[in-house]
Amino acid sequence: MAIRAHAAALCLLAAFALPAGSEARTLVPTPDHVVIVVEENHGYSQIIGSGSAPYIDQLAAKGALFTDSHAIAHPSQPNYLDLFSGGNQGVTDDSCAHSFSAESQASELIATGATFAGYSEDLPGKGSLVCTAGKYARKHAPWTNFTNLPARTNLPFTKFPSDYNRLPTVAWVIPNLDDDMHDGTIAAGDSWLKNNLAAYATWAMNNNSLLIVTFDEDDSHHGNQVATIFLGPMVKPGEYGEYIDHYTVLRTIAAMYGLKPLGNATDKKPIRDIWK
Repeated sequence: MAIRAHAAALCLLAAFALPAGSEARTLVPTPDHVVIVVEENHGYSQIIGSGSAPYIDQLAAKGALFTDSHAIAHPSQPNYLDLFSGGNQGVTDDSCAHSFSAESQASELIATGATFAGYSEDLPGKGSLVCTAGKYARKHAPWTNFTNLPARTNLPFTKFPSDYNRLPTVAWVIPNLDDDMHDGTIAAGDSWLKNNLAAYATWAMNNNSLLIVTFDEDDSHHGNQVATIFLGPMVKPGEYGEYIDHYTVLRTIAAMYGLKPLGNATDKKPIRDIWK
């Protein structure tokens, strides 16, 4: 009995000795790849069941749809920074350019030997730091502001691989201002998503990978409630009513790869109820 008690005590001590994020990682899956697509400036009810975004509705029906998902603030740029680094780094507007050396989702992934890339439609070239180019807007590509990230993390969408096995561990996809629904219509953005990510969504279901579709913010008329969908073979399809926000999503991805929680995501619990 004494030996059993001693062993149990050692196990308890070991559990408390786990580094930050390790315990959470045991409660969430570890996808081979995660692709995050961020759309723009529409509330939940403008998208889900509205008839304007039939492809997003299809994704919602096949995956986990969060019915109480929220952005953090207005305008756009702070929300991208929140989702990427756990805070807005002091930026409260859409100004350009900015420069930070803070930790981020990308720096944490790279530090563990995993990989990250952001793919932006209309970005002029690898590593470009222009504020605007055509319909590209740097304010929607948060990694461009972090000086501790290499140029290879900042890529045009034309570099998004057709062989999805070549994707980084975590990738962001940022459509241009027409195709992310900022300047263009919901229907046009929905069609762009289908035309450019449907093949990945299908592939992900057979290759232990995950697609996340979310919105940076609403149009300031819907309480900043936005549509967020997770789709992958590890996801139990359905509607989920718990409150989540950009920090929750960042915390969940950190848990997937045993990363240190960042900024305001530290106080969030990873999403746990949607997994098979």
